[in-house]
Amino acid sequence: MELAHDPRRTVGDTGPMTAPPSTPEPAALPRADDDAPVPGADDHAGTGGDPAEDRRRWALTVLVAVLVAAGCVAAGVWQWSRHAERSAAVAVVERNFAAPVGDLADLVEPGTPLPPDAVWRRAAVSGRYVGEPVLLRNRPVSGRPALHVLQPLLVQGGALDGAVLVVDRGWVRSGEDESTLLAPRAPQDPVEVVVRLRQEERSSGRDAPPGQVQEIVVEDVRAASGTPPEWPDGVALPLYGGLVTEDGAPAEGLGRLPAPATSLGTNLSYAFQWWVFALGALAAPLVLRRKERRDAAEAAEAAGVPASLGASADVVPVSRPAPRRRRRPTAEEEEDALLDAQTVRRQDP
Repeated sequence: MELAHDPRRTVGDTGPMTAPPSTPEPAALPRADDDAPVPGADDHAGTGGDPAEDRRRWALTVLVAVLVAAGCVAAGVWQWSRHAERSAAVAVVERNFAAPVGDLADLVEPGTPLPPDAVWRRAAVSGRYVGEPVLLRNRPVSGRPALHVLQPLLVQGGALDGAVLVVDRGWVRSGEDESTLLAPRAPQDPVEVVVRLRQEERSSGRDAPPGQVQEIVVEDVRAASGTPPEWPDGVALPLYGGLVTEDGAPAEGLGRLPAPATSLGTNLSYAFQWWVFALGALAAPLVLRRKERRDAAEAAEAAGVPASLGASADVVPVSRPAPRRRRRPTAEEEEDALLDAQTVRRQDP
């Protein structure tokens, strides 16, 4: 049998021609079976494969959400209580502000605080002013600095004869130096006044310059007015009145006291806002859990993990190594392969 000429044989080479060594095929990479267990399929997202750590993490998340929600609920309840207090005060103003004028002795009792149902009622009383005027500090009017002028009134006649009522006669603009501001003097003759009854304020304990007070506290006004002899200890009424008229007219040289505000404010809306925040805090863990599951499913789909495994947020998708590309044969290897094929065909009978 005649063999094909092998171009690789040289002149003088008489030895038998042998088939060129075949290039070994690269080993095929094992194909991953979709049904085979995926390494790391039991690992939990974000916990390094520790289910206990995952449970602890979510328990802490829920605990923080509950604490935040509780704080929001408490803040909402506080705002609601402020709204309730404001609503009650506004109701008293609307009920009593336009009520008919009554006699002071019919509305108050000597030595007892002002009844809540008498607040803002108008009361008529006769008497004369005693002592020196006292300035009430830090009471702005229409957004401008002002001081109110307080004056003790010695009640004359009736069941309250001899008692002392503190009257807020009006206000004056405050200057740069409030310590030297002089208030207009009250009438010296007996007057008949109409006042709106108000409860005595609480003392803050803050000091004030001579002749001035920080709050309308009866004993503080008594001390600042020079302790007039007509005002002995224990005869003052534990309340005060905002002047409406003196002998049928407003006080001369003083600004009239403004009407009380009846707006309910924003406490109610703030209460509902805090409660909405509480609901949002409780819903946050559920939203986070759902997002984590969705992200895990998307990552598993992108990595080729079966849907039965990747759909769970507790599975970490494990990426498979990309298959290695087979090396393309060189020109010499292709020529050797052709020669081998021709040799095999000629040897076949």
